[in-house]
Amino acid sequence: MHDGWNRMRPVVAEDRPFHQMALNETVHPPLPEVLEAVARAGREAHRTHDALGTALTRALAEHLGVEPEHILVGPGSGALLQQLFTTRTGSDTHTVHAWSSWEAYPMMAANAGSTTVRVPLTDCHHDLRAMAAAVTDRTRMVLLCNPNNPTGTALRHERVRAFLDELPGHVTVVVDEAYRDFADPGAIADGIDLYRGDERVCVVRTFSKSYGLLSLRVGYLVGHDPVLAPIRAQLPFFRVSHVAQQAAIAALGAHEKVLQGCADTARERDRLRRALLDQGWEVPVSQGNFLWLPMESGVERFTQFCADHAVVVCGKPGEGVRVTVAEPEANEAFRQLAAKYRESK
Repeated sequence: MHDGWNRMRPVVAEDRPFHQMALNETVHPPLPEVLEAVARAGREAHRTHDALGTALTRALAEHLGVEPEHILVGPGSGALLQQLFTTRTGSDTHTVHAWSSWEAYPMMAANAGSTTVRVPLTDCHHDLRAMAAAVTDRTRMVLLCNPNNPTGTALRHERVRAFLDELPGHVTVVVDEAYRDFADPGAIADGIDLYRGDERVCVVRTFSKSYGLLSLRVGYLVGHDPVLAPIRAQLPFFRVSHVAQQAAIAALGAHEKVLQGCADTARERDRLRRALLDQGWEVPVSQGNFLWLPMESGVERFTQFCADHAVVVCGKPGEGVRVTVAEPEANEAFRQLAAKYRESK
């Protein structure tokens, strides 16, 4: 695979409405209190305000129960991950991660002048034993995407804890929890708890998915000073806008409402998975807001078939198809198309 987005760009008829099920966006728009915060902040967009995100950092520290000094906010979790690659890796170093996983990881490594070691999944799950074996004295980071994008599978707490015991002290373990709010808490490791017990662990999260602030770009990193200090020096140049900060603070204050929306998505996700299983598809249990259909062949045909019928899904040639859980009518449209496709084979 070349470093880059390994996904199809299906052809969609111009001027034809379609269901977007490829981008892992939430179906829930920002809450009313968030929109009110955006409107208030927008009226003062000509002012500098809290350039370094002090108020948002304090709100996150209170929400998580951690020291403010252990939190950095940034313009999306992707930007923070790129800063981790830039400050923790470089030439003659590499990062270990599972594959398939988020396809941006190899791109970020290339931007930092380093490389990644991609450890194949086993039955759509992280192979932690193989990942530990892939770590060498050149390894600077290990990435755990949990839940994993695109498969939706999750690592349980005790497995990650045992995995940490197998790693040398010079490795930073980054837990990418972009989709954790859609997961059953008992089915997924608690990255913040792992960070508290191990200085090698840092956690990156985002307001883009469960909180519905994708376009505003807000993320945060929780870690210890040896990891955060080099990034902190770059903070003035990777700011979160005042409008985005105010939206995030308001969204954080409505966390329980956000979780209710995530629970609704999870129920719809599980309902769609059962329907696909009944049709004969292989679909692993997902803890994200998407489902994964492993397919070694036929990805291109199935993805374009869906697009021809006004449903856009994320096809990864040679690997499978990722389907974002969307509005009920979109999910039903995909369910019908999936059944029709299998009948036509």
